[in-house]
Amino acid sequence: MTDPTPVAVLEDSPYARDWSAAEDHLAVTAYADGVVLVTLSQPDRRNAMSDRMTAAWPRLMAALRADADVRVVVLTGAGGAFCSGGDTGWIGGAPDASVADLRDRMLAFYRGWLSVRELEVPTIAAVNGAAVGAGAALALACDLRHAAASARFSVPFAQLGLHPGMATTWLLPEAVGVAAARDLLLTGRVVDSAEMLRLGLVSTVSGDDGFLDGVLRLAHSVAAAAPVAVRLTKAALAGGAHADYATALQWEALAQAVTLATEDLQEGLAAVREKRAPRFTGR
Repeated sequence: MTDPTPVAVLEDSPYARDWSAAEDHLAVTAYADGVVLVTLSQPDRRNAMSDRMTAAWPRLMAALRADADVRVVVLTGAGGAFCSGGDTGWIGGAPDASVADLRDRMLAFYRGWLSVRELEVPTIAAVNGAAVGAGAALALACDLRHAAASARFSVPFAQLGLHPGMATTWLLPEAVGVAAARDLLLTGRVVDSAEMLRLGLVSTVSGDDGFLDGVLRLAHSVAAAAPVAVRLTKAALAGGAHADYATALQWEALAQAVTLATEDLQEGLAAVREKRAPRFTGR
């Protein structure tokens, strides 16, 4: 990851004002180039998905989705954990509820947290520590994942008496293949950062010191690319990419034509000729 020119933090960003670690267990930092850092912030509970966090999350995702200036979203956890998953008190808090009521409750929880997948811009999980259960699913829901050396990953749903949730039975095989997903889901075993890399759960592993800075450097480099091309590329790869070769060609012929008609294409070509960094505007 190369070091770009330092990017200013937008101190007056509405994200900094409208979500707080104290009230929502979410801390949000916006940068001038369109990178937004979202930190799950309940370190004393290993960033478990509290009621406040669960209520605030879809509102934050909707705000990010509506903001045309956002180019990349980075997700991490405060303290020594990424996210320890659903709050166990909430999970076991309605033993007398009907299956139908529990189903509705879980669907609302899943859809709220998985709204991160509705963002049109790239999402990057900076897995700084333990990612467990629904917290592991949240990392899997991001487009890219990078791990600190101390990161750990586990999906011990069955060991808690639960069937997997948060689309884990789809997201995990997409990331590591069906055989490895069976292993992880049936055993619930803890995977360290080295095995996370070997399995393909993450793209890189780096030392704990400076880990988040390194992921942010990557995010800033992605944010520097042409926004229309980046969004269309993400759309092309959604859901495991195209169903077949012919569909891919049809999509690319249209999507590439869209980008050929942008001002950003001309800017990109000019930057190559002039041996300078491009300044893309998303037009």
